[in-house]
Amino acid sequence: MPPLRLDGTPAVYHNGVMIPAGQAQVPVTNQALNYGTGVFEGIRAYADHSGGALNLFRLSDHLERLHRSARLMRLDLDLTTAQLTDLVIELLVANDTVRDTYVRPLAYKGALLPGTGFGVRLAGVSTEFAVTTVPMGSYTNPVGLRCAVSSWRRIPGSALPAAAKITGGYANNALAMDQAQAAGLDDAVMLNAGGTVAEASTANIFVVRDGRLITPPPGADILPGITRATVLELAARELALPVVEREVQPAELYGADECFLAGTGVQIAPVVEVDRRPVGNGEVGPLTSEIRQLYTDAVRGVLPRYHHWLTPVPVPDRNGGTS
Repeated sequence: MPPLRLDGTPAVYHNGVMIPAGQAQVPVTNQALNYGTGVFEGIRAYADHSGGALNLFRLSDHLERLHRSARLMRLDLDLTTAQLTDLVIELLVANDTVRDTYVRPLAYKGALLPGTGFGVRLAGVSTEFAVTTVPMGSYTNPVGLRCAVSSWRRIPGSALPAAAKITGGYANNALAMDQAQAAGLDDAVMLNAGGTVAEASTANIFVVRDGRLITPPPGADILPGITRATVLELAARELALPVVEREVQPAELYGADECFLAGTGVQIAPVVEVDRRPVGNGEVGPLTSEIRQLYTDAVRGVLPRYHHWLTPVPVPDRNGGTS
């Protein structure tokens, strides 16, 4: 179908139609609003290094995880990965997107179906679906983040599955981030119920020690992020860097040579201070810089061997079509 044009008004996809963003609304009785019963993904589209294209980064990986999260929450997401791919591209084209952009698909519980009794439940509730986009460049401090180990513990996987991006679970992350920001810091490092390092508020965490890259394993109640997987592959393949997935004690953050966060939003964000203590020499470390540059080159299409991670988006031309 031809791309939708909304005369410069941002478009969103909501329940089967493309509409102006201001028309996408939910009632206060919405089940997901009341109980946090939704799942989402955060996906980035990057301007290609050549300047003539826009690419979605690891789109299929994100959409497949969305499907897994939806199944867990009994959300009837009846669009295939291929259909979702076309939908995301159509929305970006409709919004004349030519610069770095964040894409958020959101599947969520809507209303109780006829015959379903009142209460907190997953079965017997309708599914709704939306996709929104927002321009987004790099928003973290390039010279490094100052973090604190939070007193709020990461929700254990036995209480809420860590591998799914469930909307209600992010209240946990918000509490930790609020605590860090109230102390004048940039982000929070969350420990799991066992007292070892899990992740930051919305990103996985890596430490560098004696030339090795170390990161908590999936069993540490982390979300095994797609950016995390990207870092693991780039470090091993491009730098021949020894990579270890193991439990990380909080004190190891203080003694690390380097530390950085990895996530779709923060991308590769150096950490230069934890609990008012400098990490290493208190500056962005050399391995962190190398990994950050490799990641940037991969998402912007500089490295041909990683082009399979990129999904191109047609760029609007001067005549109102796409090229």
